[in-house]
Amino acid sequence: MGTASQALNNRGSVAAETRARVVDAAQTLGYSTRQPSKTAQPELDVIGMLVKHDFGCAPDTVCFFTHIQAGIENECRRHGISLMIANIEVDASNHPLFWPAMLTEERIQGLLLIGAFIDDTVGFLQRRLDMPIVLIDSYAPKMPFDSIVIDNAMGTRSAVDYLLAHGHRHIGLIATHPKSPPSVLERRQTYLQVMREHGLPECYVEDSYSSQESGYSACKALLERAPEVTAIFAAADIAAIGALNAARDLGLNVPDGFSVIGFDNIDVASIVTPALTTVHVHKTWMGALGVQQVLQRASESVRPRVSITVATTLIERDSVGPCRVAYEI
Repeated sequence: MGTASQALNNRGSVAAETRARVVDAAQTLGYSTRQPSKTAQPELDVIGMLVKHDFGCAPDTVCFFTHIQAGIENECRRHGISLMIANIEVDASNHPLFWPAMLTEERIQGLLLIGAFIDDTVGFLQRRLDMPIVLIDSYAPKMPFDSIVIDNAMGTRSAVDYLLAHGHRHIGLIATHPKSPPSVLERRQTYLQVMREHGLPECYVEDSYSSQESGYSACKALLERAPEVTAIFAAADIAAIGALNAARDLGLNVPDGFSVIGFDNIDVASIVTPALTTVHVHKTWMGALGVQQVLQRASESVRPRVSITVATTLIERDSVGPCRVAYEI
């Protein structure tokens, strides 16, 4: 049996990274063991995908949401649904600066909200739009919307536990800050919880953002004030790549003298040097599940609110090694 078949059918000794890539690639390309439903589908001809964009910021060249979009597009094709895509510009307070035409001109019959939106914005959409709305990697607990979210807690726990298993005890955290999006805050809180459970220091948190530049600065700042740190968990891969560059400039060898682990498994994580150990998020599947939830909500409007938590997979590469410092445990 071929590797792809074994991965898709969860058989054989296929490595976690290979299995994750095969399954996500199959979803992106439209391959599926499922057959389109023969039952009557609700009459949804067009759905919209709305992504938040910070005003004045350049587009993210390694956009996490590109793979979510691929999953959405594939699932729309399966069901014969057209997709409209728009960005919504927000100011520094996360408030919309304008509304896309697909909303103001009522061109769509269902809506997928991608990324972090404030409750006020989601509430406005609820009042204005009489259609199914599903959140993907977005949190609005006060709103009665279905959602597709990442298992950030288990993903973070697997990353920190992996560092602990390699002997690291002074573990830093970057790419989070007190006003981070809810998914990132969940990673921050879980990191602190795991450190507490093991009786380890919680003072190695360097507030920073999910960017390569911020990851670079945060890694240098953390090691300047706490040189005993031997490993960093970055709550976003792009910041982890910045930390790899900072470690190199500081004369540290990764992974022999210092370790870095990320979260998301963006495309470049496998081609940087050293290749980044990270937590894989099944992004294309999140997009596909979002479309399925829109269809379900359209056909069963009175059912209870549903939240689907998508599991993560730890991908072992080359950026984590054994701690070379002996600690008393």
